[in-house]
Amino acid sequence: MSRAISSATGRAYGLARVTRVWHLSRATVYRHRMAADAMGSAGSVRRGPVGVCSDTVLLEHIRAQVLGSRLHGEGYRKIWARLRHGGIRTSARRVRRLMGQHGLLAPHRIGRPEQRAHDGTITTTAVDVMWGTDMTETITLREGRARVFVAVDHCSGECVGNHAARSGNRFEALEPVRQGVLRHFGGIEKNAAKGLSLRHDHGSNYMSGDFVTVVAAPRGASADLLRGGFLRRLLAR
Repeated sequence: MSRAISSATGRAYGLARVTRVWHLSRATVYRHRMAADAMGSAGSVRRGPVGVCSDTVLLEHIRAQVLGSRLHGEGYRKIWARLRHGGIRTSARRVRRLMGQHGLLAPHRIGRPEQRAHDGTITTTAVDVMWGTDMTETITLREGRARVFVAVDHCSGECVGNHAARSGNRFEALEPVRQGVLRHFGGIEKNAAKGLSLRHDHGSNYMSGDFVTVVAAPRGASADLLRGGFLRRLLAR
């Protein structure tokens, strides 16, 4: 009807005049036209410019970057950056869409495990059975940044050792454990703290060879190394 020629003016009525007379919205007409065009076409295609290459060609470049990488499980942003460095400029969302459609995204955990290691509270029935150690950081007015180390008993919550230093290395991390062993077991000789378990996080100072060797060696506190567990909430009190 909008393309019909008026007998009075000799010109087409136009879509604006027809929708105004019929009390319709032009947006509704355009939406129905687009739906009809989409049903008639072979498939839906994203509007806008295609870019430097089609999805098929870009997917081949993505696969080449994934296979050529020395690492496994890299995210789409690294792949996108490498494509840009290689002269293939495209959007990061397009790279993520193609990698997701073809199973190339980095694997990630979905949901939570059914069985948990504990209910969030780890306590013992007796003292000097399990200790936890951790480090935090603070700022002093005179000396600047400082690292604070503590060791706490899991049964009584008693702080068995504490130490502050500028550095947060493995040797400073051992100091509160040494203090606790000397105070509660009378010395740090061989088998002085036999049966004591020590919990800590996966910090580099606690995972270092020196820390593990001293904690498990006869000249230190002979302890079973239980990796995991944080004392951040305790330190914040």
